[in-house]
Amino acid sequence: AVVGAGLGGSAAAYFLQQHFGPQVQLDVYEAAGVGGRLATVTVNKQQYESRGASIHALSLHMQDFVKILGLKHRREVAGKSAIFSGEHFVLEETDWYLLNLFRLWWHYGISFLRLQMWVEEVMEKFMRIYKYQAHGYAFSSLEELLRSLGGEAFVNMTQRSVAESLLEVGVTQRFVDDVIAAVLRSSYGQSVLVPAFAGAMSLAGAQGSTWAVEGGNKLVCSGLLKLTKANVIPARVTGISLHSSEGRALYQVHYESAEGQGSAFYDMVVVTTPLHPSRSNFTFENFDPPIADFPGAFQPFVTSVVHGYLNSSYFGFPDPKLFPFTSILTTDTPDLFFHAMDNVCPVNISAAFRRKQPQEAAVWRVLSRQPLDKHQLKTLFRSYYSVQVTEWQTYPRYDAAKALPPVVLHENLFYLSGVEWVASSMEMIAVAAKNVALLAYNRWHQELEKIDQKDLMHKVKTEL
Repeated sequence: AVVGAGLGGSAAAYFLQQHFGPQVQLDVYEAAGVGGRLATVTVNKQQYESRGASIHALSLHMQDFVKILGLKHRREVAGKSAIFSGEHFVLEETDWYLLNLFRLWWHYGISFLRLQMWVEEVMEKFMRIYKYQAHGYAFSSLEELLRSLGGEAFVNMTQRSVAESLLEVGVTQRFVDDVIAAVLRSSYGQSVLVPAFAGAMSLAGAQGSTWAVEGGNKLVCSGLLKLTKANVIPARVTGISLHSSEGRALYQVHYESAEGQGSAFYDMVVVTTPLHPSRSNFTFENFDPPIADFPGAFQPFVTSVVHGYLNSSYFGFPDPKLFPFTSILTTDTPDLFFHAMDNVCPVNISAAFRRKQPQEAAVWRVLSRQPLDKHQLKTLFRSYYSVQVTEWQTYPRYDAAKALPPVVLHENLFYLSGVEWVASSMEMIAVAAKNVALLAYNRWHQELEKIDQKDLMHKVKTEL
């Protein structure tokens, strides 16, 4: 059984079938609809991503899914970004690459180069995971996975802030306050106190090239489930109880559906929905020792998709025709009521598509901690036709994290969503799904030499 049909659940189902073979029977439980947080909203008969919008170029599992499913990358529509302090723009992108570099250097010295080197070093080590997974290696805890990639330094990066790590490598406080804060507010809705590893992943996405799926990123989820021919059960799982049969653990999954309550027995269960009390009232029965509570909280995050006319004078441009930006990030200023806003393109972009001019009514996605009130909407927009609000508890509250959640809850009971406490992105979830599938396979077939191996880089080189 796989609990949840977001990206984690659909990727786990796909990888489990890949390793156990087509004869494996897969039931996927999902109460809310396939895709999870990869959702779209409709404005004027066009669909727009409400969250989970961009994928980093180095996301190899996501690249693979798109290829396997015959999906396409969405056409890029150029646009410029700026960082707003609540009073003025502290940094503005231009059409000229060299001018952008000069501005960064003029404002912040070589901080942006130091940032780039730091992010590249983290990403280079992170990319080792694909080699390990291609050779069938798995990890029974998030700490072991991180250790295999970057030693104790990677584990420590989940316990100290990104600000602390960047200041240590010579990035200035001003650069952290202006640029790093703005990127983390737009990606996680949080401050520069997020852990260094989560910060590095977010910053890699901000400075690398990104892409999205033509037709919507959620097509990856429905596509993988179709490909695996998994049996999707529209029900909410309420708990799991442990039984045993011929000395082997057997798990009874209890659920509620439109037809009422039910349950079914499984050899193996992968839970891909968050198990924190604030997110699910999930019970575990007959486990000895009992499965402990999951500490930590989640960050409220609100997406407002607004179809309307931007109030460019709020940003210091009385003539809307002259407003040059399609994406506005914000610094951590107490009076600012939104994290970021961008002029979004639909999930289907035709060859004839052109982005709306700043004086025209366009579709903007505004990210904030609280739903925007009428006054705030009037501040950002001269007038608007529609507002669609989605309230999420998307990301862990990173400053509250002390220890990482477990991957193995019991013999053949696995937890995937804990990876978001390391970093939250589509690719991190796909990596965790592959790890859980390999771990489940290696444990089932007693191939213990493929689990938690030390000095893997050396081993993989000799295998090659």
